[in-house]
Amino acid sequence: MRYNVRGENIEITPALREYAEKKIGKLERYFEESVDANVNVNLKYYNDQESKIEVTIPMTDLVLRAEENHQDMYAAIDLVVNKLERQIRKHKTKVNRKLREQGAPKFVFSNYQPEDLPQDELDEEEEVVRTKRFNLKPMDSEEAILQMDMLGHSFFVYTDAKTNKTNVVYKRKDGKYGLIEPHV
Repeated sequence: MRYNVRGENIEITPALREYAEKKIGKLERYFEESVDANVNVNLKYYNDQESKIEVTIPMTDLVLRAEENHQDMYAAIDLVVNKLERQIRKHKTKVNRKLREQGAPKFVFSNYQPEDLPQDELDEEEEVVRTKRFNLKPMDSEEAILQMDMLGHSFFVYTDAKTNKTNVVYKRKDGKYGLIEPHV
């Protein structure tokens, strides 16, 4: 893995960089082969004495992403690595199970199993409990945001009036809005 460690309102010391790379590097043990990925680590420090770390690991068939806030930057790094490990373990069991069922000989993730791995976390199945169907009305993102707010939802799916493609607007944690457009 190649690391891109950036800081906002904080100077990235060699010790902090080394700690982040060492901790995040431990995730490689979960993969069959060496991971060819650019790891983006964004460390932020706010005036209210709070640190935030965001880690994004884009790979071919999977994007791992986690963020964590904490008073101590080193503790935030530990917490974000724990989140990423949980994501990997969850994907690992599902992907490996699916590949085994299909008779594929090669697994994406290694068979590494830490001793403290909670079994109920591995057996947890996501299930669709409700399906909705609706017509997508052509509109612009501004109208879609108004519709979303009127419905009290955190996202809204619509057809863009200009491109005639399906888009999604969503409310971000910071209270602002995001737009997801299909890449063709």
